[in-house]
Amino acid sequence: MANIADSIYNMRLLDDLARQETLIHKLHPLVKLLTTVSYLTVVVSFGRYEVAGLLPLFFYPVMVLALAELPLKPILLRILLVSPFIIGIGILNPVFDQQTFELAGKEFSRGWVTFLSILLKSGLTVTAALLLIATTGMDRLAGALRILKVPRIFVLQLLLTYRYISVLMEEVARTLRAYSLRAPKQKGVHRSAWGSLAGQLLLRTFDRAQRIYEAMCLRGFAGEYHSGEINKISGWDWAYLGGWVAFFVLARMYNIPLLIGSLLTGVIR
Repeated sequence: MANIADSIYNMRLLDDLARQETLIHKLHPLVKLLTTVSYLTVVVSFGRYEVAGLLPLFFYPVMVLALAELPLKPILLRILLVSPFIIGIGILNPVFDQQTFELAGKEFSRGWVTFLSILLKSGLTVTAALLLIATTGMDRLAGALRILKVPRIFVLQLLLTYRYISVLMEEVARTLRAYSLRAPKQKGVHRSAWGSLAGQLLLRTFDRAQRIYEAMCLRGFAGEYHSGEINKISGWDWAYLGGWVAFFVLARMYNIPLLIGSLLTGVIR
């Protein structure tokens, strides 16, 4: 039960973080969305052997974390949740990519370089997406998508799916609590009850979703989800977007770590 309660709390934590009033939180949601999309585009555009070129892009999430005053631990925990999938995708690269390179007098497989590249790209993209939600919130993010003329049905589906996950978790918690009260000596759910509990859970979530929809209709819902008033884009918003896009383009066009190393050693390449 404690794990279920923790899961519900962790799901709502990003929404709670999005209600802060920091410099980053006050930015226009469309600007933050476009900045994140630009960042993701640049990150995935790097080749599989361009590991050093990715290093300057760590500056963006670090700055956003600092300016938004976000706790580091919840972000890292969510990145760790997807890390097994990332490792599973890239771990076979050293097997398939048998090309070698020499480093410090020893030969290494280029597959390890591509594996490291996958880890870095995945970590950066997941972090950027989490920071966008933690500094904007799903409601304001939906408003930004509507400004970009994303079809209403897709935006509504995204929002309701996001909200329905928490409803499902609450019903799971209630079902497990009722089961534990009726079988206090039973550790966990007995396998003979798995099927009936899953069916009951499905029916309860459908019924809960129907009640939520009826409540929305009583409050005037007619197919358009109103996320509240969104202010106009200010000059500071444009400066934020332009500054980061310029940095991303610069980091993509030039290998900044190599340039810094060349300047420090006096060797210009």
